[in-house]
Amino acid sequence: MKIDAFEQGQPKLLIEEFFEGETEAWGMFVDRFGGLRRQFKVDIEGRWDGNNLTLSEEFYYTDGESQRRMWHITKTASGLYEGRAEDVFGVAQGRIAGNAFNWSYDLSLRMFGRDVRVHVDDWMFLQHGGVLINRAKMSKFGLDLGSLEIFFRKKNATTVSAVELSARFAA
Repeated sequence: MKIDAFEQGQPKLLIEEFFEGETEAWGMFVDRFGGLRRQFKVDIEGRWDGNNLTLSEEFYYTDGESQRRMWHITKTASGLYEGRAEDVFGVAQGRIAGNAFNWSYDLSLRMFGRDVRVHVDDWMFLQHGGVLINRAKMSKFGLDLGSLEIFFRKKNATTVSAVELSARFAA
């Protein structure tokens, strides 16, 4: 996919607005063979200071494990972002257009009892109703390892009914 293809996508996504405050997410990792490997919930606290977005993420896995990650994301130009986290090698590069955000980085991932460097091609799409859908493909040496699916919403957000969404699209 090319990020420019989503330039007219609605609703417009600004990650600094979407993630400011409290956000919650649910996700799962599916391996390259289609097997569900892990499920989790994430609580996120975001702070935007006008140039930098700090995301404090708390992951809770169904197997009882928990994990913390702190993202430091900088808006470098209109639609361009850079991000750093302890388990990210170098700098994550991101670009936003319309309702889509594409993020690319190398991540240290615990696999088979050891830390492995994997590449992540991460796509987020803001949907009507305030849900952000995230699909990330993970690979190593160009070989597909699997995908991560995550669904985000503002904490304590009210849901929008199908009738309300239909009316919004018709308007």
